[in-house]
Amino acid sequence: MNVARAVMIGAAAVLSLSPLAAASSASAQPDKREDLRVATYNLSLNRNVEGQLVSDLSTPDNAQAKAVAEVIQRTDPDVILLNEFDYVAAGQAVDLFRDNYLERPQNGASPVAYPYSFVAPSNTGVPSGFDLNNDGRVGGGDDAFGFGLFPGQYGMVVLSKYPIETDSVRTFQHFLWKDMPGNVLPTDWYSPEEQDILRLSSKSHWDVPVTVGKRTVHVLAAHPTPPTFDGPEDRNGRRNHDEIRFWADYVTPGQGSYIYDDAGESGGLNPSEPFVILGDYNADPFDGDSYDGAIHQLLGNHRIVDPQASSEGAAEAARLQGGANLTHEGDPKYDTADFADGAPGNLRVDYTLLSRHFTVTDSGVFWPVQADPLFRLTGVFPFPTSDHRLVWADVTLR
Repeated sequence: MNVARAVMIGAAAVLSLSPLAAASSASAQPDKREDLRVATYNLSLNRNVEGQLVSDLSTPDNAQAKAVAEVIQRTDPDVILLNEFDYVAAGQAVDLFRDNYLERPQNGASPVAYPYSFVAPSNTGVPSGFDLNNDGRVGGGDDAFGFGLFPGQYGMVVLSKYPIETDSVRTFQHFLWKDMPGNVLPTDWYSPEEQDILRLSSKSHWDVPVTVGKRTVHVLAAHPTPPTFDGPEDRNGRRNHDEIRFWADYVTPGQGSYIYDDAGESGGLNPSEPFVILGDYNADPFDGDSYDGAIHQLLGNHRIVDPQASSEGAAEAARLQGGANLTHEGDPKYDTADFADGAPGNLRVDYTLLSRHFTVTDSGVFWPVQADPLFRLTGVFPFPTSDHRLVWADVTLR
């Protein structure tokens, strides 16, 4: 079997052979059991200037890239979604990250090979041509289809040790917000002309099928907009709510008939198909600024299992940092992001959620306590890696 890399260029998928991946395929291939470790990680490998990420990853010496690579090496997921990894056409940045960082030992951690990857364009930074923030001017990141200073900023990547079924990937970058029945789009904020072009996804929604043994697992990837940086109209909070709802409808029989993908195919996921929902969903079940019940649309769905990943480091951080953390309703051990102490405090916003085809055997958040030598990889602000933590779950496909 050839070891290939799956890369999305525009709307077309391309497979390219990887000599390095082929050479390391023996160590990269998972065992024959149908169990795996899935993970999500907002690793903050976004840059403020287009092309800077390629420049930073072109050598093996970038301190942040080395640190986030070490986090991935020490957790060693089989399938992982990376959020806030700038989109670069033809997968150039992804290849550099694998070659110069993941496949090289970092501070004593063993290299990890991901022969398969998927990248595709993001709505971030793509000009809409309209004054979406109503400031009287057209242009800039806040008037793009998703906030970004250039096209693809804050993009996504799926890395996998298992083959990606490239021909069956579905992307939903162009799905219009107004086409979701019962949406909470603020019609008094956006003009009719703006509503006719406004896309739901602030980045994109992807259904990336991965072959695990003799089964297909659908990796459902997204990164909804933060429910902040707006005004009383709550346009970002409302969008976050409906971006989350998209997956709830997609996996629920009878709810996703309105959905169409970028290739024009309609409908949601076949209920017989296993899935994992990965990503930074920018919504905490108890605290923060989310629109009513946003993440509960997934956590309360009868088809979805929540492994409830936790860490001792998160509980310790909330106690030591105080501030808004002292007023939170949620248990701090489930937090996945170290946000400003004054507001909103640390929150649970990153998720690895599963269909009921899986049995969960373990889960966790990579957030070491301060006495742990690996605390150097998370630290405190300014963070050596990211203000988010890698979240993982060990699962067996029944």
